Amino acid sequence: MYTLYYSPRACSLAIQVVLRELGQNFELVDKKDVADFSAINPVGNIPVLVDETKIMTEGVAILLYLLHKHSSPMLPVDPQGYQSAVQDMLFANATMHPAYSKLFFIAQNVNDEQVKQDMLHAASARINQLWQVVESRLAQNAFLGGEQPSVADILLCVYSHWGSFFAVDIVIGKHTRAMLSRIEAMDSFQRAIAAEQPHSSAAL
Repeated sequence: MYTLYYSPRACSLAIQVVLRELGQNFELVDKKDVADFSAINPVGNIPVLVDETKIMTEGVAILLYLLHKHSSPMLPVDPQGYQSAVQDMLFANATMHPAYSKLFFIAQNVNDEQVKQDMLHAASARINQLWQVVESRLAQNAFLGGEQPSVADILLCVYSHWGSFFAVDIVIGKHTRAMLSRIEAMDSFQRAIAAEQPHSSAAL
């Protein structure tokens, strides 16, 4: 059984959704409940996934491991399909995620309110540019990979909620909103959200 170390509504949520899509048993452990998390991951970040004695970090590396190990159709085997799926995952994790991370950094580290608002506005403008890229991709397809949900869609759905923590205008187009609604309606996503609530059962 896997053990997933997480923080509520963080990027670790996508790992949990994928574990559920793969039908895998796992235990959820909130990072804040670990006395010395640095002993598990010296960098201090989540997600961390443990498979027996193997400790894995970095979201995309974990996702690729799971998709390969369990032969998921969310990771195509043909070279072109594989490249496209990984490219979309990295767009989400290495481009969209850092764009949102800037909002958190600015809010936590800039004290001057006017400077903070100007920086948040600039950061949100970049996020809106990225959502426009997603919107153009979804003009003809329900999901980034076609007609079936992809890992990139799940990652983007998790990130899409982060803008609500800040006084910024995040503009998400109608095709993208429809895709995000489809992901949110998935049983695996609903159960993952519920499992992160206080007092929920952590053994799943």
